[in-house]
Amino acid sequence: MRLIDAHCHFDFPEFDGRREAVLEEARCAGLSNLVIPGVRRRDWGRVSRVAAEYEGLYYCLGIHPWYVDEHKEEDLSALRGALMEHHGHCVALGECGLDRLHGDLGSQYPWFEAQVDIATQAHLPLVIHSVKTHDEVYEVLRRKRFGGRVLVHGFSGSYQQAAKLIDLGCFIGVGGVITHPRARKTRDTIARLPVDALVLETDAPDMAPEGVEPGGNSPACLPLILDALAELRGAAREDLARSLLGNVQRLYGWNEIGPSER
Repeated sequence: MRLIDAHCHFDFPEFDGRREAVLEEARCAGLSNLVIPGVRRRDWGRVSRVAAEYEGLYYCLGIHPWYVDEHKEEDLSALRGALMEHHGHCVALGECGLDRLHGDLGSQYPWFEAQVDIATQAHLPLVIHSVKTHDEVYEVLRRKRFGGRVLVHGFSGSYQQAAKLIDLGCFIGVGGVITHPRARKTRDTIARLPVDALVLETDAPDMAPEGVEPGGNSPACLPLILDALAELRGAAREDLARSLLGNVQRLYGWNEIGPSER
């Protein structure tokens, strides 16, 4: 069985001094690859450096809605330049998006819309952070007629919102929240969605599964999410893992081995 963590903040300081050990534990549990999202310009160098240090790691570059206020217009130009010249280990723009609970939504919109345009120009998928803004994200993608692949990471909206996003061609990120019995709405939504729209992720070190201490999440926890998803859907674990592998490969434009030639 082969698992890919589609969204893991493996560059964060929580993993300093123990990345090799965490990767070894995760690989023993079936992990073959993981993707590190970038959240602000000052971290992009660290993200790409960590991805280059270990086999099977890839990354994205983007400006997260939490950090838009610390950026300037020139940072968008820098992002565009970096992505237009990207090599095989940079697989998407992200993470970007909107967050109703953190910062000013009005200030986030121009940054999100600009990054949608950059992803179009660079022919790259989008990795989107969306908190209580799924309808707004849908409207931006629809209005801009974004035709690329999209991961709406850490999804926790309604079935109707997910279905609309899937109709646009989006993948829905499935993380540790589905392991928590109290997350009934999200669990019900994920159980009903088409399997070919789902992608596994940990968002480590955040979004810890049930039984894992806050901040203690890691890519080694990915099988816990797979087990919860298989139980929710009444699916065979191995069959589900194969379907999810194909989904993340389609999301990031990978073939059976890794990133396809661009």
